[in-house]
Amino acid sequence: MLHGPDGTDYSEWVRWPRTIPPERTALLHGESRDDPKAFESVLSFTPDGAATGIVMRTVFPTRELRDETVEKYHAIEGGRQALSSMAAYVTDLARKGAQG
Repeated sequence: MLHGPDGTDYSEWVRWPRTIPPERTALLHGESRDDPKAFESVLSFTPDGAATGIVMRTVFPTRELRDETVEKYHAIEGGRQALSSMAAYVTDLARKGAQG
């Protein structure tokens, strides 16, 4: 279950069909296993000095579903927030690892 900022709860189902460490992972995301509106996101990781660059590409079954997701659910901002949260989490893990 995904809990939105407006208090709305959304059904959520995620499957990770492909992972190629350390360069790429893919996820299939929808409301349920058989959701015809499910979309795939691929995250690619590239070394960038002491950091890691991340590119997330998402493919929807139709242009209309993509537009609805961007407009109604603010998917671009949500993706940025998710990547920012992931960066903070990894940074925290790295700091803890350096201390311990």
